[in-house]
Amino acid sequence: MGKFEHDAREMLRLVGGKENIAALTHCVTRMRFTLVDPSIADVPAIEALSAAKGSFTQAGQFQVIIGNEVADFYDEFVAISGITGVSTEEAKKLAAKQGNPLQRAMGAIAEVFAPLIPAIITGGLILGFRNVLGDMPYFGPEGNATLASMSQFWSGVNHFLWLIGEAVFHLGIPVGICWSVTRKMGGTEMLGIVMGLTLVSSQLLNAYAVAGATEETWAQYSWDFGFAQVHMVGYQAQVIPAILAAITFNYLERFFKKIVPSIVQMIFVPFCSILLGVMAAHFVLGPIGWALGSAVSSVVNAGITGDFRVVFGAIFGGLYAPLVITGLHHMTNAIDLQLIADFGGTMLWPMIALSNIAQGSAVLAMIVLQKKDENAEQVNIPACLSCYLGVTEPAIFGVNLKFMFPFVCAMIGSACAGFLSCLFSCTANAIGVGGLPGILAMQPQSMLPYALCMAVAVVVPFVLTFLVGKRNGVDKQAEAVGAAAEAKAAAAASRPSHVNAADAANVLAAPMNGVAVDMTGVPDPVFASLAMGRGVAIEPSDGAVYAPVSGTITMLAATGHAVGLQADGGAEVLIHIGIDTVELDGGPFTPHCEANTHVKAGDLIMVADLDAIEAAGKPTTTMVIVTNSDDFKSVEPALGPCAAGKEVVKLSK
Repeated sequence: MGKFEHDAREMLRLVGGKENIAALTHCVTRMRFTLVDPSIADVPAIEALSAAKGSFTQAGQFQVIIGNEVADFYDEFVAISGITGVSTEEAKKLAAKQGNPLQRAMGAIAEVFAPLIPAIITGGLILGFRNVLGDMPYFGPEGNATLASMSQFWSGVNHFLWLIGEAVFHLGIPVGICWSVTRKMGGTEMLGIVMGLTLVSSQLLNAYAVAGATEETWAQYSWDFGFAQVHMVGYQAQVIPAILAAITFNYLERFFKKIVPSIVQMIFVPFCSILLGVMAAHFVLGPIGWALGSAVSSVVNAGITGDFRVVFGAIFGGLYAPLVITGLHHMTNAIDLQLIADFGGTMLWPMIALSNIAQGSAVLAMIVLQKKDENAEQVNIPACLSCYLGVTEPAIFGVNLKFMFPFVCAMIGSACAGFLSCLFSCTANAIGVGGLPGILAMQPQSMLPYALCMAVAVVVPFVLTFLVGKRNGVDKQAEAVGAAAEAKAAAAASRPSHVNAADAANVLAAPMNGVAVDMTGVPDPVFASLAMGRGVAIEPSDGAVYAPVSGTITMLAATGHAVGLQADGGAEVLIHIGIDTVELDGGPFTPHCEANTHVKAGDLIMVADLDAIEAAGKPTTTMVIVTNSDDFKSVEPALGPCAAGKEVVKLSK
């Protein structure tokens, strides 16, 4: 039983079952479904699942935001659904048939960069550390020396870290892009890597030396074919040349696979496609891509550094978060990398990191407003921390968009911070490090003004969200929820102890002492929606669980959190102890029954350690559900204080 078993099963049902899934994959934070019939998916119910932070459809894919644990959720979903041999490429090809050409093109660029994000983040942190060690002259007795200049050890560390930084940003980006494009297009991935390596070979003139190259330099770095000479240019850190080269190689490989007989394809297809691909890359596509990349970066740089740069900063800062909703925000990586390659830094990434901070600060205000609501805090606190570390989806989809006003307040704060960032020309040496750690990527001269921008990104969204939330009564609602929870606990503590159950076919006795409450109000959308059947919820005062009716134990969860019972009178009963308690791996539960055995009403079937459940942060609310409710004319709960063995649900056919 895995952590996400319950939600994975529910998501499979809510998307329309296995037969409605044409293809399935996942990215860094999202499950990506290509559905046969998207209209079947119950989107509100899916978004109500505890594991889901929101959903949207983009580039033909129905995407459900899970967060950093998406890989674990995906593994459990695949195991439960029985879907095997799921092809990422098939999912993308099927999804590519949907959406307009612009959406497909933007989605394709985003997908190319998504697999590169872990390396980009790592490289960004490395360059951030090198900033601190070798570029910040704030140390020493006079406060004007760097750590590297003061210590041989730190000098050595600084020098060593460049090994990783160079591998990611100078060499790894073109190679990674060629691999990612080839992977997306279904080509031979190793040949895609080879294509990338030919763009950054040490035989070529480094891209950063091209601007200062002389005739003597080109005499050394040229291919002389007699009738023509071609400059041996490297494309370190270049994005567009790598994309063009990879696309061309993949189309060449497809072409040769069609015309070359299968018996000799292993020899001629890779040879011809890589040879012609490298020739095209260096003789034609590289120079064109270089010119295009430089043009794009020049236009963006003009907007960021021109007379209206503060307007650009305010607009980009304010609108970056909505771009995240579409999943197309990864496109900016290409522009950032080109800016770094052409101008030695990017003013775009600082605003992205500020947007992360602004969304997290809006959630921080919600934490203060909803401090009395324990269920809300279970979502708010992790979302805030994740956002401050650069991952915004849990905050945006899990909190801010649900209330909407925190999202808008964060956009306003991000616009203000973006305005200041461009005003002060805050520039980053690298990308990938978002949120509060983003300051590590700033150039030394930008760190102090950027700290001011960060303060604005924290204060403005927090204050606006807090004031609007106060006006909307969010804090009062949270206090009401907390007071209700305390009242239920107090009532449960005064309930009478267990008495013998009345064994009647049309009656379910309370399996526990406590307070019976309406199941539609429990903090679990699946149970509250009555999707699993009607019944009653009990806020228990002790952990002894008794059979509510005579019948056969049909299911005993391995984790002990749930027991299924087929009543002699025909009712199918599920007793689910606590909410999300499947995640506790059985620790708080001691079974006193076995599957496929008959029990009498009032028999002890389970003992639950309520203190352990609460210590793990899980509600102890226990559901008594008649899963075949449709077989009965009515399922009537008796709400209020209840004692184990006393009638709590009346059934009539």
